Formats: sequence, structure tokens, C-alpha cells
Amino acid sequence: KIGLVKEDQPIFAHEIILTEGDVIALVIAKSSISAKLLASRVNVEYEKLEPLTDPLKSLDANFPLVHPETGTNLINRHFAKKGDIHKGFENSDYILEQTYKTQLVEHAYIEPECVTAIPEDSNRQIRIIGSIQNPHSARRIVAKVLGWQLNRVRIIQAELGGSFGGKDDSMVILSARAAVAALKIGKPVRIKLNREDSVIESYKRHPYIMKYKVGFNRDGKIVAMGINVLADGGAYASMSPFVTWRTVVQATGPYEIENVETEVKAVYTNNPYTGAFRGFGSPQPIFAQESIMDEIALRLNIDPIKIRLLNGLKTGSITATGQKLENHDINLEKVILEAADKTNFTERWKKLNLENEGIAEVLLSKQKTLTENFSIDNILLNLNREELHLRRGIGLACSFRGCSLGAEGIDAAAAYVSLQADGSVYILSGLAENGQGLKTTFSIITAEVFGINPKSVIYLDQDTGFISDSGPTVASRSTLMGGAAIKNGAEIIKNRLINLTKETFNLTDEIKLKFTKNKVVTDSHLKEIISFPELCQLANQKGVCLSEIGWYKSPKTNWDEEEGRGDAYFTYVYGCQVAEVSVNLLTGEIYVDKITAVHDPGKVINKMGAEGQVYGGVTQGAGYGIFEEISTNKGNIRDKNFDQIIIPTSKDIGEINPIFIEGQDPNGPWGAKSLGEPTLELTAAAIANAVKNATGIRYFELPLNIEEIYLGKKLSPESLRRGSV
Repeated sequence: KIGLVKEDQPIFAHEIILTEGDVIALVIAKSSISAKLLASRVNVEYEKLEPLTDPLKSLDANFPLVHPETGTNLINRHFAKKGDIHKGFENSDYILEQTYKTQLVEHAYIEPECVTAIPEDSNRQIRIIGSIQNPHSARRIVAKVLGWQLNRVRIIQAELGGSFGGKDDSMVILSARAAVAALKIGKPVRIKLNREDSVIESYKRHPYIMKYKVGFNRDGKIVAMGINVLADGGAYASMSPFVTWRTVVQATGPYEIENVETEVKAVYTNNPYTGAFRGFGSPQPIFAQESIMDEIALRLNIDPIKIRLLNGLKTGSITATGQKLENHDINLEKVILEAADKTNFTERWKKLNLENEGIAEVLLSKQKTLTENFSIDNILLNLNREELHLRRGIGLACSFRGCSLGAEGIDAAAAYVSLQADGSVYILSGLAENGQGLKTTFSIITAEVFGINPKSVIYLDQDTGFISDSGPTVASRSTLMGGAAIKNGAEIIKNRLINLTKETFNLTDEIKLKFTKNKVVTDSHLKEIISFPELCQLANQKGVCLSEIGWYKSPKTNWDEEEGRGDAYFTYVYGCQVAEVSVNLLTGEIYVDKITAVHDPGKVINKMGAEGQVYGGVTQGAGYGIFEEISTNKGNIRDKNFDQIIIPTSKDIGEINPIFIEGQDPNGPWGAKSLGEPTLELTAAAIANAVKNATGIRYFELPLNIEEIYLGKKLSPESLRRGSV
């Protein structure tokens, strides 16, 4: 059994099947047709057991244990405590309680999983090539499965056709299966999943059930917040302990609240297992907390902007985990005001509230009628012409996000920089290029240090045999951690070149040198001393070392599990998104007209890459908000291909306007921080608030799909048959 956190998942299931995606055998053949034919001849005898599919019942004594050896269906529990929540509620003028739910979601990367395992050195070594998100994690697990030392396993990353956190432990397990098979027959083995196997075997985003109790005063100040979150971890722990830890740190949102109690539990069920997904425990509570903030604003007749600014984190604020925010720009107020200004938010929000007054009663009446007597004729008869036009709405959501791994574990990264005699450069990072633009950004960082064109930099293929383990490529940490390691390595070489230049040309220490436009100049008069290629050639002739391993270790963080307190992350980023939507009352469709996304990523190094992160993250976030859901029946997945897994295309999202507020930070390369995940985590919440503005109805469960808007409830057919079968 293996696992990145808890070792509870078998490479090949035996004795018991815990979830539909369990693999019990691997058939090896020379072609996929032969393999399928052979597989059809395998007979398996099953004894049917009643599955545990309701996470709310998983901790009841009457229900079976998914992993009996653990003695409980509890995967993990995290909590945070600040102040006295009981006194906080006693001192509140109002108390608001709500329950919010989020859904099971597929990563939906276009390229399914594929690995090739090649035995080498008379079966003493194994080389694995595949679309693997975290090569060093794969190496560690494969070595454990084989009982080998790490240096006998070599993982080479192929280009990824999408991941979003989804090709971590699933690819690790696939790599181990391929390795076992290749060593059994002494020949290369390739495993390539088709779409349906990919959907069945891979982990999903955690569904959450979130109960919020909030105490606040007449002026809008939040006095107390109690939060209880239950996450469905499915059959295996996967990354649930880390996903839910981030939730407990950020569940109160970017607000300073005097009294807080948060408890987050992840539990085992026989549902598809859940793990890392872009946002990693943030999109779920942001949907809840930002809905709550709007409800407080409406109840007190206060502008949603003012309610957030009143409670928002500022320099010196104390977070829900007891951390004092300092040593970086706390740009929450800036991103909120910028988003409000660019969208004329307050004026439009108030205007649309008035225009849409009374729509809720019409829609609720329609939902009741249709639910009681659902037919096409009934729909047509109960719609009048006044209801056919679109209702428009505007809403916002804001967040803060801890950068990198934080107190989850050791946070450090390595990078290899090798300057050639002609001034060109090789670089390689211990972090992986998963399509997020790491290669481009790291090339820009290298070029900036040496004053050369990024086209002169070549990024080497990720290979565990060439670079140190730098932890997983998760938590939007590539630019912050890997970029800093690249910069550190390049600057060590640059300092050697500076010393060589001064020594060669008899320059005093007072003269400062600058590397720019492929040459070395004096910083004061920009007088050229030597061209960069000539300097590299000179260094090569003089025996100066032009290669270096750069290393970057994050500042210290801490977490007290027993107290539920600590400095969880060494720095944070802030964001605010405004959604403008149109809701079709005839069909229940939500049209995303425009998203204005204002983010503080620290220093923006790769402008086009940063904008690309916003476009992609917002589109994924909109899918999470209004389209995407994996439905199950007795733990079995209904939606096994893209004929029923609905994901947004470019035509489903209107204008996306990225805006960056570049805060100052002492960490990372020139203060660059994180952006990839914050761009996704806000969108669904902003859309939900915009739908409330348009319809007058608050929805408490994602996704806000057609049935939810039109009927007020989800529709899930009991049949497991798909339209394409």
C-alpha cells in the first residue's frame, strides 16, 4: 500500500474493492486489441457489499469501516481557534447560520494518463517516461513498491496535456504498475488510459458540506464565526490531510475576526477518492464565506464593498490562526477598490437590485409549479412573455491565499544553471513544467540576471537523475520557489563573472558593473567593458566554473496542531473578482458576460503567462460554478466521458479582464509570488453573488446549473446508461 501522505492505497487491490476505480489485475500484450481480448477471459468472483456513500454517516458507529485497520472512517481533523466564540455570539447583534455544499469535480485534462516503463541494466534499473506532474514523488513511490534504492529509479517527464493537480498520485500509481509489469517480462511496457478509465481511476475535487454560523453587529462588523466543514475523501486519503489543512487556515476568508472556531474533517467513503485540484481546499470555503458576506450586506442594507473593507485584513491584522500579517504588502483593500472602480460596482449593484426586485417571487412560484407538475406543456403554460427576457446581475468575491506549501512541510527548491562558453545557458529546475509556463518564466529570470535575450536560454527536460528533489509542483509555488532558486544559481555565476571582469580590466571595487543587452557595462556611464559572449569565452579559458546549483529555502513557518494556531504561510496574495452575468428565466441558463479579475501576484515576471493564468483560471472557476459535476450512483461514476462531463469552452465565457496590483515582497525572485490557483478560486463565488443580484434568490449548492436555477433542485437520473452507449 502506498500514499503521498497516508499509505492506504494498494497498487493492485486484493481481497476487497473499496471504490470503482480500484485495479485488481494488469494484462500485458503486444497490442491493445490483444490485451482487451485477454482481459475479457479473466474471471473474478465478487461478493457484493453495501457501499458507504454518505459522508454524513461515515462516522456513525452503525456504518462499516472502509479501512478496518484504522479503527475509524476519519481520515484527519484540523481546527483553528481564536478568542472566545461563545462570548462573541453573545455580544453580536445578529446571528446568521447557513449550510453550503459543493460538488465532486473531474480535472478534465484533455490528455489522459500515459506512462512507459523501460527496464535497464539487466533489470537492475527502471526508466519511466510519462505525463507525470511530480517526477520525484513518482520516483519515491516506485522505489518503495519495488523495494529499491532511489537511484535505481529514473523518472523523465514527458510534455503534459493538462494536469491541474490531477496527475499526481494517480500517475505515481500508474508508474508503479508499469514498472512492476516491465520488470516481470524484462521488456518496455506502456500503459495508456482511455477517457473512461481515466475518469474512473483518477481522483476528484473534494465535495464539501460547510456549516457557517456568523455573529455580526449593526455596523457590519463581524464579531464571531463558527465553521464546521466535512470533506468527502472517498476511498483513500490521498492529499485530504493537506487539502483540508489549507481550508482550516483560510475558511474565514480575508477578514479579521476576533472570535473564531473552525473544524474541518475529511472522512472515508466508498465514493471516488479525492485529492489535489487547482485551488486545493480554497474554492469551497470561498463560495460559502463570500456568499455569507453578501448576505450580511443585504440584511444590513450596506454596500458589499463597504462590508468587506470594514472587516478586511490590513497590515498588522491577526488572522484566524493567530498570525500577524507583516513583511509584505497586504493589498486586499487595493484589489477590492480597483475592482470596484473598474466595474462601477456599487452603483450598478444597487441599480440592478432595484430593477430585479420582485423577480425572486416569480421564479420561486415557477419552481414550485414545475416541481409539482413537471412537463413541457406545463413549462410553456406557466411562462408569460414578461419573464422571457434576461435578468442581469453583478457580484464580487475576494480572498487571501497562503503562498507555497507553508507549514504543510519542508519547502525548498533546487535549480541547475549552466552557462556555456558562447553566452548561451542551460537551466533545469527541481520543479516540473505542467503547462503553467514555468520554462518561459524561468528563462526570463535567467536572462534578466545575465542581461541576455531569453531565446538564449534552453530549459532541459525534467529528469530525476539530473536534479535534486524540490518537492511537488503544487500550491502555485513554481515562480516563488523554483524561480528564486534559478535566480540564486544565476547570480552566483554572475558574481564570478563580475570578479573576473574587474580582475582582467583592473577595475576598482567602487565601480559597479551592469549586465544588459548582451554586454557588460559600468552602471554609472553605461560604458561597455566587454560583450557577454566574450566574457563567457574568457571565463572558460581561465577555468572559471560556469555551472551552479541554485537553492532556495522558504522562510520559517509553524503550526501547532493541538492549539490550532500558527504562522501558517510566510507570505500571502490577495485577489478580487467581479462577475457580470445574465440569467435566462426561460431556460435557467447563466451567461457569464464579463469577469474582472484583480490580483496581487507580487512582481509580474511573465506578463503574457500571468494573463494566461487568469484566462484559464477564470474559465475553470466558471465551470466549477455553473457547469461541472460528477454524479455517482452507489459510489459508481455516472459521467464517464465528455459527452456528459460538461466543461466550459471559450464560447461559454465572455470578456475576461486581468488586472495586476504588484505588491512588494522580500521573498521570491524580485518579489514574485503566486497566481495560478487564486485565479480559479474566486470565480464561482463571484458568479453566485451575481446570480443573487439578478434573481433575488440565494443558492447554497454548486454548481448553479440549469436545473438548480430553473427548478430549484438538482436532477440526477438513476440510470447509469450514458447517451453515447
